[in-house]
Amino acid sequence: MTTLPASAPAFVDVEEARQRLAEFGYLSDDRLATTVFLQTRLDKPVLLEGPAGVGKTQLALSLARATGRRLLRLQCYEGQDETKALYEWDYGKQLLYTQILREKIGSIIEDAVGLDESIERIAKQDSVFFSERFLAARPLLEAIDSDDPVVLLIDEVDRADEALEAVLLELLSEFQISIPEIGTIHAKHLPYVVLTSNNTRDLSAALKRRCLHLFLDYPDSVRELEIIRSKDTGLSEALAARLVEIVRDLRTLDLRKAPSISETIDWARTLAVLGVEELTSDVLSSTLNVVVKYERDLKKALDAIPRMVDPNARVPDNLHGHGHGHGHGHDHAHGHGDADQRHESGDVDGRVARLAKDQPGRHDQGYYGAGVTLGPSRAVPPGQGSRSFSARKRPV
Repeated sequence: MTTLPASAPAFVDVEEARQRLAEFGYLSDDRLATTVFLQTRLDKPVLLEGPAGVGKTQLALSLARATGRRLLRLQCYEGQDETKALYEWDYGKQLLYTQILREKIGSIIEDAVGLDESIERIAKQDSVFFSERFLAARPLLEAIDSDDPVVLLIDEVDRADEALEAVLLELLSEFQISIPEIGTIHAKHLPYVVLTSNNTRDLSAALKRRCLHLFLDYPDSVRELEIIRSKDTGLSEALAARLVEIVRDLRTLDLRKAPSISETIDWARTLAVLGVEELTSDVLSSTLNVVVKYERDLKKALDAIPRMVDPNARVPDNLHGHGHGHGHGHDHAHGHGDADQRHESGDVDGRVARLAKDQPGRHDQGYYGAGVTLGPSRAVPPGQGSRSFSARKRPV
């Protein structure tokens, strides 16, 4: 294989990589800026793993803008095959050419001697139908065959089947694609490849070995505040700082999906549009659906919001979202006394109370009824032994 010359480095050093990414809206730390710089020098793909919404996809978008390259994106999904990722044949175009050949076939074989020669002449036309003229390039092939250097984003590769992951190995290691009917197509310009994964499944060691690897997690409070400030949300500095603290508290809850950075930005813009001047429990609870997207998570977050804002505050009943919808008309006074006690004790989600209920020996003997004792020597109430399935009579 002919070795391709390395493409010109996009960045002079790590600091320039950080600055140019920041110019296009991406604030990176030292590890990330170093990884991006090494990618442009070593011509290796970058695999970014981490929870959803921490800026993995956005890095590829900002890298394309910072380097002036066109962005090609392959969005992975379950059941995706190579025809949607690599290439497929343009069958409609092939059918049209077949009709043309049918009209011309008489002139092709008119002076042929015998059937064998006629078939041979027709067979020579087969290669026409499997040439690059009929090849419909998909993102992977387009990135390799592009006349201009590109940034290739392979997004959520963990959602793809392992078969597609195996197809990627040749591309990631050799920057080439093999097509049986044509041959091997080598990259005209080495693309910058960024793969992202939300860790829904483990990726193969072979794929990871071909990539520079970086795990992206939620940023610290200082950097997250910088990110919100850079997006010009319209929220004041003090409220933005307080909002970041609340979001970080929400991420400590046992949620199905923790609030992402982009959702924090959306929440800040929402509060700015509403003209909020103070982050109260009522305001946060009424806009909580901007960052919390599952009903179970919403109930947990609504219970936790008062503690985050003010230990003595309470969320209005109409924001708890019972959602019965049948107008039973019962009041909501039941259990509020216990809820107040939980808020005062810091047991917002009732976890401590539930654990206490699970302790053995928490009820006295009278709780189980007369004549019943706990433990191995449990007595059987009188007459209970006479009740058995064998003694029952079935109706005739």
